[in-house]
Amino acid sequence: MRRTTGWKGILIQCVSLALLFVLATICIADVRMPESGSKTKKNGGLTIDYSHMDEGYVMVKSAKGKKKLKVRVKMGDTTLTYDLNNKGEFEVFPLQYGNGKYTFSLYKNVSGKKYSEEGKISLTADMPDELSAFLYPNQYVNYDTKTAAVKEAESLCGGMNDQKQIYQAVCDYMKGHFAYDYIKSVSVKPGQLPDIDDAWNKHMGICQDLSAIMVAMLRSQGVPARLMIGTLNESTYHAWVTAVVNGEEQFFDPTAALNAVSNGSYTVERYY
Repeated sequence: MRRTTGWKGILIQCVSLALLFVLATICIADVRMPESGSKTKKNGGLTIDYSHMDEGYVMVKSAKGKKKLKVRVKMGDTTLTYDLNNKGEFEVFPLQYGNGKYTFSLYKNVSGKKYSEEGKISLTADMPDELSAFLYPNQYVNYDTKTAAVKEAESLCGGMNDQKQIYQAVCDYMKGHFAYDYIKSVSVKPGQLPDIDDAWNKHMGICQDLSAIMVAMLRSQGVPARLMIGTLNESTYHAWVTAVVNGEEQFFDPTAALNAVSNGSYTVERYY
């Protein structure tokens, strides 16, 4: 075979690399990422961008400051409380309880454990597909197109069109590439969020880290997935995964798959 040299060879190589870059960009662009928009509401120190409520999420922020902030989200009889950054930057919060009226309240730390209400906004969600809330990153399942887990999911599942095939590939990957972090399990602090990047780099994590990685991989490939938090056998605080695969709900516990816990009775407290 004659080897192409000179400027023609260089040109061919450049074109080939450019095509590969374009193909990679097209693939990664399929990952659903939150975007800001023109629809915002403000009350007191609370600002909400609700431009994409119909896709299952809102973006929340307060002014930059030094005080600790919390956001309380109420929908029907359910109330969730989140920490909010004090950098003046938007964070994504899912509308995981489906269509209906959500009330968002901002609280600022006054002293010790005392907080004062700084703003309240009510919004009504009307989503054509309520599962869309589980196809985007949020505060608990935090990733973007550059996240290593997302890139690996594209490499692993590229070319797969069936959700069942994607789901099984991710389940097998979790069982074959991770270990449970027993040291972190005894040192984790209350309220600590899952750390996808850290657990990925170590290929090791606690239940919420492993579950968040799996959820990120599934969502990036178009499979709606929830990070579930509750108790195992009515005593052990725990996290696991449920996914909706071809319309059917599937259960997977990455920690149990690694033999770090035994399957038992799962009680749901909240999910993201």
